[in-house]
Amino acid sequence: MIQKIDMHAHFFPPITRQEAAALDPVNAPWLRPDGDGSTGQIMAGDRPFRPVDATLWDPALRIEQMDRHGVDLQILCATPIMFGYTYPAQAAADWAARMNDLALEHCAHAPTRLKALAQVPLQDLDLACKEATRARAAGHLGVQIGNHVGPRDLDDDTLVQFLIHCAHDNIPVLVHPWDMMTDGRMKKWMLPWLVAMPAETQLGILSLILSGAFERIPRSLKLCFAHGGGSFAFLLGRVDNAWRHRDIVREDCPQLPSSYTDRFYTDSAVFDPHALRLLIDVMGEDRVLLGSDYPYPLGEQEVGRLVTHAELVPGVQQKILFRNTMTFFGLNA
Repeated sequence: MIQKIDMHAHFFPPITRQEAAALDPVNAPWLRPDGDGSTGQIMAGDRPFRPVDATLWDPALRIEQMDRHGVDLQILCATPIMFGYTYPAQAAADWAARMNDLALEHCAHAPTRLKALAQVPLQDLDLACKEATRARAAGHLGVQIGNHVGPRDLDDDTLVQFLIHCAHDNIPVLVHPWDMMTDGRMKKWMLPWLVAMPAETQLGILSLILSGAFERIPRSLKLCFAHGGGSFAFLLGRVDNAWRHRDIVREDCPQLPSSYTDRFYTDSAVFDPHALRLLIDVMGEDRVLLGSDYPYPLGEQEVGRLVTHAELVPGVQQKILFRNTMTFFGLNA
């Protein structure tokens, strides 16, 4: 019986620079293994991007760690540098299809334990919709997208149309922050990840609420925001206050912002029991899903420990550990 599902985990396939050159010979991401292959470096062309270990590309090692953490099922998705949104659309579409096929090959090692979310060439609506539908039919549980494409946030008409397509085709969507805002001031101590990443996530949520986009998107859309929704839960009172007292805030948003929390979900990756309880209070106990950001250092190091140690009643704990995710993705027990 399933008791723990981690719905926010990453992978990066062992692609060579020669393979990455099909996307772009100068800056495309690839994997440079070290020594015995237990560690490596994600590269962006000639530039080191992030040191990593084999849990990202070795499914057997992934399963070993899942067993240690008591994780029955893991839903994996691309490391965001893989998105390819800055490249020509057809090249990005071919790249996305290749990465999605590699994700399914990774999951085939243990098909009852590993499932995947697809990536899409979000810079082109038609190609993104085509790949999302193809990947869903091929076995992906849904898609993961970034929270913006260059200067276009989620309220951009093209991105709203993509979400409408996913609603119509029953394709769940995970929104992940990426390419974080910074003007160079956040240059040390991982501040883009600590400051800008939560802000990017909140920006994605509020762009859908305040623009009126949720009035256009069918309620059937299954939409989840990673990293606990970023700063959203803590600052929602500020947003509601602004909506009540400033007409420029509510000009495109017909309802109080806090009334839209039934339109999306968040994962549980907030790392503090007080923050988790606040998130549950804001979102509701049915709309928070266990997500760890595995296997990165800023993710939860013992998957599910926060939920099991947050003094939640057993029914709520079970909802977050696995029941809500099963409902979100339409999984069978």
